[in-house]
Amino acid sequence: MEQPGFTASLVAGGVAGASVDLILFPLDTIKTRLQSPQGFYKAGGFRGIYAGVPSAAIGSFPNAAAFFLTYEYVKWCLYTDSSSYLMPVKHMLAASAGEVIACLIRVPSEVVKQRAQVSASSRTFQIFSDILYEEGIQGLYRGYKSTVLREIPFSLVQFPLWEFLKALWSWRQEHVVDSWQSAVCGAFAGGFAAAVTTPLDVAKTRIMLAKAGSSVAGGNVLSALRGVWRSQGLAGLFAGVFPRMASISLGGFIFLGAYDQTRCLLSKVGREGS
Repeated sequence: MEQPGFTASLVAGGVAGASVDLILFPLDTIKTRLQSPQGFYKAGGFRGIYAGVPSAAIGSFPNAAAFFLTYEYVKWCLYTDSSSYLMPVKHMLAASAGEVIACLIRVPSEVVKQRAQVSASSRTFQIFSDILYEEGIQGLYRGYKSTVLREIPFSLVQFPLWEFLKALWSWRQEHVVDSWQSAVCGAFAGGFAAAVTTPLDVAKTRIMLAKAGSSVAGGNVLSALRGVWRSQGLAGLFAGVFPRMASISLGGFIFLGAYDQTRCLLSKVGREGS
């Protein structure tokens, strides 16, 4: 078994992540405002749709790079024959490990970004400074547990489904999928995973946006979900599901397609240079 190109995975993941976060930022803002406890229009409606984009721009490359570097490394460590029935388990474990590491970078960026999205009149750096002053470093990591609890189930659905669809398509056409085919598989896998994990995303958003010191700000996911259920029912638990599905389907297309394409190009350059 050859050691994979970890540098290629790191750069490809970073490029893919930054591309998706910046291209689809308006959809993410709409989703966040739909999930906000103050309501869509009070949170800003369609105004200031790029509020918080500096936070996303700074965090997206290292966040995605950390995920894919970990994902490929764990897959390599857990090597099994490609025909093994353990392949989906390997992909699940690799994706889960990737999310735990990536969330160390993603959560502070997400906290600042989401607060900027529902308070478009405030500057991103001012929000960052206020969080540090009022809550300290732990304020930037508010919602870490809820984010991990959202991302791991999401990845447990998305990545094994993506790998399965690629393998199935490769088998049907008798050669490895092209980058655009990988992107189509990524779009389907991402949209499906987005739909089933929306309640966890709602809970994460409520925790990150809650006032410091409130019961919701404590980070209890089940408590946040119960609160949403009592006040808004099933519709509240699936608030923002359509922009989330649209964003992540498009994101899956761009993210996983760009990842495969960039990694392939970097690996080819590496082979030619050696």
